[in-house]
Amino acid sequence: MCSVRAMTHDATTAFARTIVDEWMRAGVTDAVLAPGSRSAPLALAVARDERCRVHVHIDERSAAGFALGLGRASRRPPVLLSTSGTAAALFHGAVLEAHHGRVPLLVCTADRPPELRDVGAGQTVEQHGLYGGALRWAHDPGPPDDAPGAAARWRQLACRAAALATGPPAGPVHLNLPFRDPLVPSGAPLVDAPGREDGAPWVATRRSLRAPDDAVIAELAAFVRAHPRGVVVAGWSPGATAPVVGRFAAAAGWPLLADPISGVRSGPDAVSTYEALLRAPGFPDQHRPEAVLRLGGPPTSKVLDAWISGVPTWLVDPDDAWLDPDRSASTRVVCDAEALLDRASDALDTEPGAGCDWSSEWKRAEAIARGALDEACDALTEPFEGRVARDVVACLPDGATLVVASSMPVRDVDAFAAPRRGIELLANRGVNGIDGFVSTVLGVAAARRGAPVAGLLGDLCLLHDVNGLVGASSRGIDATLVVLDNDGGGIFSFLPQARSDAVSPSDFELLFGTPHGIDIEQVARAYGVPCARVRCGDAVARAVESALDAGGVRIVLVESDRAANAARHAAVWEAVSSALR
Repeated sequence: MCSVRAMTHDATTAFARTIVDEWMRAGVTDAVLAPGSRSAPLALAVARDERCRVHVHIDERSAAGFALGLGRASRRPPVLLSTSGTAAALFHGAVLEAHHGRVPLLVCTADRPPELRDVGAGQTVEQHGLYGGALRWAHDPGPPDDAPGAAARWRQLACRAAALATGPPAGPVHLNLPFRDPLVPSGAPLVDAPGREDGAPWVATRRSLRAPDDAVIAELAAFVRAHPRGVVVAGWSPGATAPVVGRFAAAAGWPLLADPISGVRSGPDAVSTYEALLRAPGFPDQHRPEAVLRLGGPPTSKVLDAWISGVPTWLVDPDDAWLDPDRSASTRVVCDAEALLDRASDALDTEPGAGCDWSSEWKRAEAIARGALDEACDALTEPFEGRVARDVVACLPDGATLVVASSMPVRDVDAFAAPRRGIELLANRGVNGIDGFVSTVLGVAAARRGAPVAGLLGDLCLLHDVNGLVGASSRGIDATLVVLDNDGGGIFSFLPQARSDAVSPSDFELLFGTPHGIDIEQVARAYGVPCARVRCGDAVARAVESALDAGGVRIVLVESDRAANAARHAAVWEAVSSALR
């Protein structure tokens, strides 16, 4: 009976349209796909649904990066669709970043039906378990059919996938979808699969964060009182807002050492120059903390990370992850960080106490270091990558989003950017890769339509995802890419490979420096992207502001020398050390 009904009803088209309808009811707004035949049923379904914005990329890697940006910026899971075979494998890097970075993604890989697997059919690989354990959920529903209860099964499938991708914790869900021919609507009647009459999702999921209990609040307050010389360290995804984190730091009398991508580097207790301070002779030992409260992921700064290693640490993460690579955490707290810090601030004695002098010492050090750092940067007439990072953060208008690439850009923003409110900083710090970054910036811009978006990246990062620029100018989005061009991998000049006697200069250049000799301006021109070349250190901010005002996708190209850049970093650290002395 089922086989007859499957032949007389178009179950494939009905399935695709039903799950797309259910995703739209659940709040999904975007679908990102690369062209392919086996994925046609779902591609046609998203294209015909007026509630869904469709973004087409010829390269699956760029499509995945774009979806990553959409998901990271919007906190809603976009549909990421590929055909079968190696196309599905090219999503893997973005899936890993989404898993570790807690980015919602609905990863849909089309597949051959079971009878065409393991028999030599073209474009067919084993797609079950393709992404390993880097998923919130994986499911293969089998080819669509007109079996009894199909409507409820399809709609529940869509709701479950969207809910698990959204979290908490957010992350990628993989649906492997085998489709039989025909892959386009056959003209036969569709399987009847109506949704809820009121337009609501078939299954609405409601979640609330775990509230801290009185015992945990009291224990944290006692921890702070027992250790007046403590610090608050905030990494990516701290789980609390800047006002609440700042209020806790003030109540505790502890300085706030917040990575800029945490979103909480602001307020009177925020220390932005800890990278320079902790490099100054004597300062780290004289200011070693007695206790640490860590929020979210590990800090970008290796110097900071090493400095707090071994110190009794409270680690707060509502998603119950073990974000403790140095094994320093003495207490893990799995609860709503916002509520925890808010109630702990109330519990702490707000009168000036033992922590007052400690906090004041840090504020004085921050003022001295910030003045010396800024003076040293401003004195450099040629572009210096640390100053570029500082100036880009400072020049963006309120409401802007800055997406920062891994390797040196995120480190320079961490080390040089002053505290400020009004902008959002995003970065792919789940697994810290540079792959797909151009597309990620464009995906963020697609989610932030109407608001300024900039990306700060290196030349290798741009070239790694240069296909992300294909058609970028026709997508109707605004994004300025500030590209630091030092003709190679600048971060390696700061690593042991650059100083080791066992690595010859020629081997260093071949294996790590990797000079490419490519004119980035010509590359931009080939993709139809306007490019402004900057040669003076004080011209970067003006060039970024002009590009943002002009709109569209644009590149601001800042040339730098790798060896000189490393020397200038050292000179700035020395200027801060001298000022402290």
